[in-house]
Amino acid sequence: MSAVLSDDLKQYLDDNPAFVTVATLQPDGSPQLSVTWVKRDGDDLLISTTVGRRKERNLRRDPRVTVLVNPPNAPYTYAEVRGHATITTEGGAELIDELSRKYTGKDYADFNPAAAEDAQRVVVRVTPRKVVGSL
Repeated sequence: MSAVLSDDLKQYLDDNPAFVTVATLQPDGSPQLSVTWVKRDGDDLLISTTVGRRKERNLRRDPRVTVLVNPPNAPYTYAEVRGHATITTEGGAELIDELSRKYTGKDYADFNPAAAEDAQRVVVRVTPRKVVGSL
């Protein structure tokens, strides 16, 4: 059963280049955290990564994921989105360009010239199971 994001959380994610922390599970069960860019698609969150990165490998093995949204100007305000991730290569290049324009004002290749050497881009879709917090 999917959860829904609050209207305030949706608006915050839409209106701000919000850095989020993504938590995945390592093969030994310990947590692995990554700070990343995010986009909202309905109640789902979209994150870009590349094939072979730790979070991508962790999510292919165990799709449970938590995304923490914590506005830098309101440190006691947060939303924790717990859910399930699916991964696809479809739209990977388009998503990283869209996110890069949102966060840097530039296409990803202009922001990160070494990007041409990156592995294949994937879209991580996080479907919320539970949302907690005060955002």
